[in-house]
Amino acid sequence: MSVKLLMNWDIRAGRDQEYFEFVVREWVPTIQRLGLRPTGAWYTVYSRAKNAPQIMTESVANDLPAMRAILSSEDWKALNEKLQEYVENYSQKIVHMTGGFQL
Repeated sequence: MSVKLLMNWDIRAGRDQEYFEFVVREWVPTIQRLGLRPTGAWYTVYSRAKNAPQIMTESVANDLPAMRAILSSEDWKALNEKLQEYVENYSQKIVHMTGGFQL
């Protein structure tokens, strides 16, 4: 059964341009190479909700063992470490894929 990796974060103040360049040039190509299939990304420009993340993303892996292998790989750890330079309030969770938008 396919699983989704749900990730949320906020872009660090003053790092927007660098963040978007990193995501387009490095983050997306690397997660695809690792075996994740990006299925959605949302950018919140304005929200009245407290604690609402600025960025929400989801990516799919074939099954839970594949997802665990990706997330424990050295390439993922290095990529995630670099992402942390541009973001704050990062969180992630793995859920079984049910289709549509998931929280």
